Amino acid sequence: MEITIKGDKEFDDIPSLKSKALRINLNENIYGTFAEIGAGQETCRHFFRAGGASGTIAKAMSAYDKDFSDAIYGIEDDRRYVTEARLRKMLSHEMNLMEKRITREKHPNKIFFTYANTVATIDFSKKFKGHGWVGIKYQVEADGGYNEIILHVRFKETDARLQQETLGVLGTNLIYGAFYKYNEPKKLLRYLYDHLDQDQLEIDTINFSGPVFKDVDNRLMSLQLVKNGMTDAVMFGPDGNNVLPARVLYKKNILALRGSFRPVTKVNMAMYEKSYEMFVKENKVDENKTEVVFEITLSNLRAEGEIDEQDFMDRADLLCSLGQSVMISNFQEYYKVVEYFSTYTKARMGLAMGVNNLIDIFDEKYYRHLSGGILEAFGKLFFKDLKVYLYPMLDPETGELINSENLKVYPRMKELYKFFKYNGKVIDIKEYDESIMSIFSREILHKIENGERGWEDMLPEGISDLIKDYRLFGYTRKPLKPIRIKKRAVKK
Repeated sequence: MEITIKGDKEFDDIPSLKSKALRINLNENIYGTFAEIGAGQETCRHFFRAGGASGTIAKAMSAYDKDFSDAIYGIEDDRRYVTEARLRKMLSHEMNLMEKRITREKHPNKIFFTYANTVATIDFSKKFKGHGWVGIKYQVEADGGYNEIILHVRFKETDARLQQETLGVLGTNLIYGAFYKYNEPKKLLRYLYDHLDQDQLEIDTINFSGPVFKDVDNRLMSLQLVKNGMTDAVMFGPDGNNVLPARVLYKKNILALRGSFRPVTKVNMAMYEKSYEMFVKENKVDENKTEVVFEITLSNLRAEGEIDEQDFMDRADLLCSLGQSVMISNFQEYYKVVEYFSTYTKARMGLAMGVNNLIDIFDEKYYRHLSGGILEAFGKLFFKDLKVYLYPMLDPETGELINSENLKVYPRMKELYKFFKYNGKVIDIKEYDESIMSIFSREILHKIENGERGWEDMLPEGISDLIKDYRLFGYTRKPLKPIRIKKRAVKK
């Protein structure tokens, strides 16, 4: 019996890499192949060194030469090798060989797996730090279906040898987690960083599929990546599936709209439509190479200090139903959003926002952590020839229309604001509908939660039906309170 001493605390005892590899090697039923392209046999090496690998590894290979790789896995349409499509071909090809060469009649209890990666480490000039796709296709029962875990990584280290070692650790964690942690996908994500630091590696996309993951929503897994600090931002497309940000944003003109979208309103869509019309008319903006991103910051998803996952799903479902791409980020300040986009494109960028958001941008308190203060933030925000498309608002007290000409920023920021205004960095959206300017998400949400009437017409077409059909944002079909109309006195 293990000895305990008063005052001992429980903690996760993380197995060593050797222990993880050895546990798999000693299981007589787990059997599979390793196919690693671009960064060496780093993962496979851990299993060879642990001992007992002859009972686990059917084959280990690397096809470094492009012609050899094409002969084995085929030629990609885009002639690229470090892609998700390439990884999926590798997994399928190697698993088909396993099924053909290791017969079930001879090995009825074998649980097959194939681990693969296609990776480009840092280049000689150290201009590109490197990235890659990593995945595993496997069974948990001999007669069961195949499951897949596929992820994309970006290296942060500046040495190719260190990146190779990091990849080996990640691969070992992935294989071990796939077999022994698949029942808790959220924890599996955290275990991928066992013996690793977030300064070494970023995981910006992950997708689970197969029988054991039939109840897993990959959008929630993406949310966990941001929540756990594994990446700064994740994206998913109009179809609701996770997408690689680099693939969506690479060399694109980007128009971004930040908001709570709780729920998305007619004002949000009017702001998007009008700003988009203006953005695509800008010089050097090709409409066919333009991406619109609806961004939600992590702070907008918090409720009483915790991430409200159902609330996140509700917002995502509605935005996707409108055909929009959604980004979840850790960025509180706008300049960080622009910095992030700048890693993927040098094309034109635009931000669509309301008056209150622009006023907040000129509030110094948000930049006290920067050595250069607000000037440093604005240098990062506007140096890319970025433009802000400003949607006007009605003053709730006076009814006055507020736009870039008469909005009031903090007194010390007046001259700075004038500088950007007069240099064409802030542009008014002049086509607007005053009848919808009094619509606010928080008021609609209050009506929905309290079973009140009158909120349906404040939302884009079809959105209210989705909220009712799928019980989003706490909507229930409880009886509505009767509306009492006060009779007005009629003067004779």
